[in-house]
Amino acid sequence: MSLDSRRAVSDLQELRALTADDHGAQRIAWSPMWLKARAWFQTKLQGLPIEHHYDAAGNSWTTLHGDSDRTLILGSHLDSVPNGGWLDGALGVLASLAVLRGIAEEFNGKPPITIRLVDWADEEGARFGRSLFGSSAFAGTHTIEADRSRTDRDGVCLEDALKKCGINVDRISESAIERGKAGAYLELHIEQGPVLESMQLPLGIVLGTKGVERHAITFHGQEAHSGSTPMAVRRDALAAAAKLALEIRPIARKHPDSVATMGSVKTFPGIVTAVVGRCETTLDMRDLDATVLASMLAEARAASERFAAEERCTVEWSKIWNIEPIPFDPQLIEFCDEAIRETAGTSHRLPSGPLHDAAEVSRAGIPTVMMFTQSLAGLSHNKAEDTKIEHLELAVQAFDRLARKTMTWLSEKEKAV
Repeated sequence: MSLDSRRAVSDLQELRALTADDHGAQRIAWSPMWLKARAWFQTKLQGLPIEHHYDAAGNSWTTLHGDSDRTLILGSHLDSVPNGGWLDGALGVLASLAVLRGIAEEFNGKPPITIRLVDWADEEGARFGRSLFGSSAFAGTHTIEADRSRTDRDGVCLEDALKKCGINVDRISESAIERGKAGAYLELHIEQGPVLESMQLPLGIVLGTKGVERHAITFHGQEAHSGSTPMAVRRDALAAAAKLALEIRPIARKHPDSVATMGSVKTFPGIVTAVVGRCETTLDMRDLDATVLASMLAEARAASERFAAEERCTVEWSKIWNIEPIPFDPQLIEFCDEAIRETAGTSHRLPSGPLHDAAEVSRAGIPTVMMFTQSLAGLSHNKAEDTKIEHLELAVQAFDRLARKTMTWLSEKEKAV
């Protein structure tokens, strides 16, 4: 097979040198550095028998036309969080490029089906808080009206930032045309967690992405002087929130793959000499089972009301965002398992807690699967993110096997029609 896994790692190292500083990767979507990374990627396509274009949502498409227009899509994203890691997203894009190069060489530029490489626009949502921007436009699940008022920390609105990058927000839905005759989507990504490393395994099959319930929870009490207000009569909103922060842990621990996080707390008036009158918190709950997720959310709501009553406060909930669990395609899961066993000897199946573009592609009805490679110390979204070089090369090799198994499967399906 014509595959150069070392070149994929070399490309990743070159991208890191180009777009990172002492604090980590700085490829924030809709920023000059992100555009620089994309321009660099274009140089890597030189000499390949491909076509390239950006769609209406800013997704980057590289197409190797085959004998059939039935399409296998490979990809991930080049954008990063601020001070991010060198592999998150970028591994999937450059591994996909290595696979595309190899297929183009082996089939003299004309494989049995069409191969497309996609670099999704703004997977992270780091600047405007809207994750999976390009892939949700592709899937037809993104409504721009909900995002028009979004601004970054400098007050720049999303619509203006996109316009500077050549994107008209009123036309992003046109990205859906790219679905065409898509037969499958494959994505390679670092795990971003500690499971594979703890099992001493380099690679894993992703069963799907966990559903997410994300809410803002506000406890209302009564501001009062911290020196003159007896403990027995206080209406301390922070006390109620603190109880909930501790309670969500046993709620999540009832289920083996569940997680729950209260990641933000703001108190008002927020001074050392006043009892907290209002406490604004956020809650993020995730599980691959929709029933489990609904049960956890109901338990958290009931607990918040109980603790509010105990502290003589009130509580209100406001949904920030949610997405249902997204199971991946059973046949592609089997192909992924085979590819990993053939490459590394042993495989493991696990859900993904973080969201990925693959979830949106799957929601569009396209058979989808993801492959994970080990993350050292389970770290991601910071400059310490890393994976052993030998595991990166192994991941590219296994991903290539997965792509070829899927290509054969789609080709046979096309002939049977």
